[in-house]
Amino acid sequence: MDRMTTDLRKYLHRRNQITWNERIKIAFNIIYALYRIHEEDAIHRDLHSGNILYSQHNNEWYISDLGFCGPVNKSQQDIYGNLPYIAPEVICGKRYTFKSDIYSIGMLMWEISSRQPPFINYEHNYYLAMNIVNGMRPKIVSDTPIRYKNLMKNCWDADSSKRPDIFALYKEIREIIKPFISNNLSQLEIIDLESNSIPSLENAYESSRLFTSIQLQSYSFPEPRNVTEEEQEQFHSQFYSYNIPCNIRDLDKSIYHHSVKICNNSNVPDEYKRLKQQNKNIDGTNKLNF
Repeated sequence: MDRMTTDLRKYLHRRNQITWNERIKIAFNIIYALYRIHEEDAIHRDLHSGNILYSQHNNEWYISDLGFCGPVNKSQQDIYGNLPYIAPEVICGKRYTFKSDIYSIGMLMWEISSRQPPFINYEHNYYLAMNIVNGMRPKIVSDTPIRYKNLMKNCWDADSSKRPDIFALYKEIREIIKPFISNNLSQLEIIDLESNSIPSLENAYESSRLFTSIQLQSYSFPEPRNVTEEEQEQFHSQFYSYNIPCNIRDLDKSIYHHSVKICNNSNVPDEYKRLKQQNKNIDGTNKLNF
């Protein structure tokens, strides 16, 4: 394989304008690469935009970092990964499956649509993990093509059995890309990023948490669930009231440089225990509390 030019995260960050034609082609390439992995009866287990590589030589995208990749029955005691891309059932302690990779694809599809990593302003900790398990997903960017949006939402469904398998996913993305190729919409489908309700990208990429996988060992999480659109809106409106400053240099960088291990023992900080109890009450109140 020729020398890779950059990864998906940097590629999206550096581009000022990206057509929907190109976005869907990127998603198509990534899904096809995963199709080839699943065809070999292997699961990647650590898909995120830092290990999706672009080759300028042939204008193609590849999946790299196969360190955790392996057979379906591969034993894995600890859970490793980049938290925003980890399927909720895996956070809860279940085994990685093909459908866990599909969840990660849903997050990558969102990242392609928004040009930023999911949950960029969140620390990768127990609090974020609990919110993911309780159905929180990134805010969908306006003017996302409806068929692309629906496929993305199917991929990140909290119920893994409702996610498409790689064969259905590949078939659908092929259908989605057809009109963009045949109608040559490249000049008509440029996204106006300033018109979309997503946080500023300025200085956002200085956080080392975007590039470091974390280790999770999960206990006592509730069953993963989906939320209503109203709950999703409540989550995002409350989140922006407590938004972390984009200038990461003003924060204590040390909190981003260590792995996070989620456990249920006497060493867990009191604040995390409080958050865990608070989130346990979510199902009873059917509301999102922060």
